[in-house]
Amino acid sequence: MLRLSKLTDYATVILSFMAKDEIQVHAAMEIAAVTGIALPTVSKILKMLVNAKMLISTRGAKGGYILARMPEEISVAAVISALEGPIALTECSISHQSCEQASGCDIRGNWGLINQTIHNALESVTLADLTRPAAVPEEVMIPLSSLYR
Repeated sequence: MLRLSKLTDYATVILSFMAKDEIQVHAAMEIAAVTGIALPTVSKILKMLVNAKMLISTRGAKGGYILARMPEEISVAAVISALEGPIALTECSISHQSCEQASGCDIRGNWGLINQTIHNALESVTLADLTRPAAVPEEVMIPLSSLYR
């Protein structure tokens, strides 16, 4: 199962909160209070996001954090990469050197295709998308008669 760490999950929560008012400077304590994430965890994530150039930090009495780019310009793929490293489903999606089976593997190119497809999907979703209410899927009606064929 493909699973992201809690830090990445929390980072999307923090960034989504900040994206709702992208021009306001937010203090770490404010972010922790609003999101319900512990202050040490918020501080750690904010530092990682500053290092990834997704946030700008300012010091002082009115200091805090602000998005480095507009929410429409920050992809979910970029957030994941900032906290998890390169997006890869398998080791060979990043490097063939760490796989003992690389020389005899007939599908490694296909893993690259799968990995790129997932990366493209994550790249197509932005922080702006995450701040919008989730669309409720339409109800699908299946005629009972089709179940008895």
